[in-house]
Amino acid sequence: MAISLSAVIITFNEERNIERCLTSLQGVADEIIVVDSFSKDKTEEICKRFNVTFIQHPFEGHIQQKNFAIDAASNNWILSLDADEALTAELKSSILEIKNQPEFKGYSMNRLTNYCGHWVKYCGWYPDTKVRLVNREFARWTGINPHDRLDMLENETFGHLKGDILHYSYYSQADHLKQIDYFGNIAAKELFERGGKSNWLLIISKVIAQFIKSYFLKLGILDGSTGFTISRLSAYATYQKYLKLLNLQKGK
Repeated sequence: MAISLSAVIITFNEERNIERCLTSLQGVADEIIVVDSFSKDKTEEICKRFNVTFIQHPFEGHIQQKNFAIDAASNNWILSLDADEALTAELKSSILEIKNQPEFKGYSMNRLTNYCGHWVKYCGWYPDTKVRLVNREFARWTGINPHDRLDMLENETFGHLKGDILHYSYYSQADHLKQIDYFGNIAAKELFERGGKSNWLLIISKVIAQFIKSYFLKLGILDGSTGFTISRLSAYATYQKYLKLLNLQKGK
């Protein structure tokens, strides 16, 4: 028996990305839910060109917002995407096949990231497998903000689909640095609230380890100058996160 599928997306000021995402869902999703945290750009205007249910809801965290979105859907089967993601033709075909008769309660897929015009195959960024197609009765968003993940519940197994999610992550290094600052604040706060500790020895060791992991162990060197930039900024993101945690410890 064929299933009905709801695609769910959370947004905030995504006028640059949302049309591409919604276009890729045409012919795949039976319903599209967009949960927006009061965008100030043209996100809502663009969404209303498509047949979507547009809901505005205060942002309480990535995990909380995404769980709100899947609960807002009419169907139990959910495809969860970020606004800066889109489906390849191969992945759309795989999803359509699954809709006819799903074997599992959830499915993972690979994600291929575009960084400033370069498709990143190394640095630990690919295949970047994500569970994104689930029966919501058997899955929930978990993790530590802002690094959320869609997990299967009660040890449910999941299948894997052919094709990629295309992730248009950063258009410039300035975008990357802006997100490092934004995510660093969220991650440091979460760690602090969970009793995490930081000190300068820990910061230095984690920064060095992150660069070595990304550039050498995960073969970022094979992505050329892009791989070096990603590895350097990944190390900088680690520095920012643990420095912010240290400042929280000191009451700054």
